[in-house]
Amino acid sequence: MAAESSKQFWKRSAKLPGSIQPVYGAQHPPLDPRLTKNFIKERSKVSALPMKNKKASSFHEFARDTSDAWDIGDDEDEDFSSFQTLNSKVAKATAAQVLENHSRLRVKPERPQAVLNEVPNNCKVIKSNSEAQLSRTEDGYMRNPLHKQQSLPLRPIIPLVARISDQNASGAPPMTVREKTRLEKFRQLLSSHNTDLDELRKCSWPGVPREVRPVTWRLLSGYLPANMERRKLTLQRKREEYFGFIEQYYDSRNEEHHQDTYRQIHIDIPRTNPLIPLFQQPLVQEIFERILFIWAIRHPASGYVQGINDLVTPFFVVFLSEYVEEDVENFDVTNLSQDVLRSIEADSFWCMSKLLDGIQDNYTFAQPGIQKKVKALEELVSRIDEQVHNHFRKYEVEYLQFAFRWMNNLLMRELPLRCTIRLWDTYQSEPEGFSHFHLYVCAAFLIKWRKEILDEEDFQGLLMLLQNLPTIHWGNEEIGLLLAEAYRLKYMFADAPNHYRR
Repeated sequence: MAAESSKQFWKRSAKLPGSIQPVYGAQHPPLDPRLTKNFIKERSKVSALPMKNKKASSFHEFARDTSDAWDIGDDEDEDFSSFQTLNSKVAKATAAQVLENHSRLRVKPERPQAVLNEVPNNCKVIKSNSEAQLSRTEDGYMRNPLHKQQSLPLRPIIPLVARISDQNASGAPPMTVREKTRLEKFRQLLSSHNTDLDELRKCSWPGVPREVRPVTWRLLSGYLPANMERRKLTLQRKREEYFGFIEQYYDSRNEEHHQDTYRQIHIDIPRTNPLIPLFQQPLVQEIFERILFIWAIRHPASGYVQGINDLVTPFFVVFLSEYVEEDVENFDVTNLSQDVLRSIEADSFWCMSKLLDGIQDNYTFAQPGIQKKVKALEELVSRIDEQVHNHFRKYEVEYLQFAFRWMNNLLMRELPLRCTIRLWDTYQSEPEGFSHFHLYVCAAFLIKWRKEILDEEDFQGLLMLLQNLPTIHWGNEEIGLLLAEAYRLKYMFADAPNHYRR
């Protein structure tokens, strides 16, 4: 009985404000009949309620109505056999209604079959889960109608990590003359006796070539000295220092006062980038556990906070790419020597520590840094796009409900990892990139979706959109435009307090 009560307590307590839950959307699309059944059940309940029901759109009700989506997989011992199939009558009625609505809304003539068949050989058309389910009947499959409101973009499938430096949304083109010139410029800077860090930041702002990104990040983060002669000794000393921490502290993870910290880290590691095979390898997860545990006990003011686990991944991938020519996301790290793995681990630890030193108030008690940044984002958006701001107020959407994660995880849950790495090229080139410039990036990112935001006219629709923004095909081009808009906003508002506040 006591065990059952404890289990129920943890299940109820799992959803605290600020806790990081896996959000399924553009980057994590599930095909789970349990979710589908619950969705139909909840839709039928909502449709029976009056449209203007008092507080019907409150955040607490939204969290309660969608709580089943967050708990999938929490209780493995429960019997879910009743969820395995959908009611055939409901499926038929839904399919018929959707097809009828599509035909009613159709305003364009049907596209010829020949046009539909003209698909480039190197492109792969992805059929959405909903379309696949609607074309399925009890006895087999029905023929899909030719008329569609909007055809899906014919774009190649892009790896989440691979070809990090030159990846665009339309593929990875060969290196241009301009890119070769930039790479040569980087090599000249990095090989000089004393690297000019100001010039290196200026060159890195529009992106760092993959070939020189590892050493550039070490320099920009302050981990390596600018003097060429001191670098080798510094690396050797810092790596030995890190593994000295491992020998001194890591065995204490099983002590009573560190058990909770280690347990939370151990739970969060498998959730880190679950779609990338690299991060599901046991050896990689052990490396992450050591990095996070040592950082937590050396920073008792904050300790470990959910979300910090994400911040290790860009450094780990960049330093791994120094030794790997092929696609990083599928690379088996057991093929590397022990010395190489130790170097990658130590460098990831120190660079992540340098990053967190600048934003540690994001992770201290009550996370005051995040609270301030979310409030600043609200004020900024109210100045640059009052229509979007008023739309949120109309439907009672609080900025903290979607922007907390943007600040806590530095947009890592909203963007593919390749985009995060490109974004961090610029963040490390800015004087206060992670702590200050990130605010303007978040504002530009929000306004990027203003049309989709204004099209949503209820609380739940807005929250689901903002938590599942469709960025899976983003690449360098989109990130470059986002950063340019963020720089424009910073130039206009950062030094103009009268424009920033009402």
